[in-house]
Amino acid sequence: MSIATVTHINLRGEARAALEFYQSVFGGNLVALTYRDANAVQNPDEADHIMWGEVTSPEGFQIMAFDVPSSREWDQGKESYFVSVRGKDADEVTRYWEGLSAQATIKQPLGPAAWGPLYGMLTDQFGVTWVLDVTAEYSPA
Repeated sequence: MSIATVTHINLRGEARAALEFYQSVFGGNLVALTYRDANAVQNPDEADHIMWGEVTSPEGFQIMAFDVPSSREWDQGKESYFVSVRGKDADEVTRYWEGLSAQATIKQPLGPAAWGPLYGMLTDQFGVTWVLDVTAEYSPA
């Protein structure tokens, strides 16, 4: 079993451009799932915004990004990133979730998501927002 921690940046309407830029710098594969792709459109103007995206390179570079929907408060200086814990084993990810959940504010309960078998988000007792998920295979965009 193994996990990876990944920087996950939060933007509004610029996630695709950011991911494309990082791919141009570091190379690798870009995967981008829009709100439309996930059948999760809340605002038609944001249907093609990125709900989940990442760039990974063979050299080990990895970054994730998404567009915070307008239905959620967003300030680039506040919650501009998440710490993402990604693994392949649901029991392992669940164990980390349970540990981090102590005195945490649950933002999204751990459960199935459109892009993977398990996903959850919480803000821990120190104000750090974590996203944990079980990875799935994706095709490059």
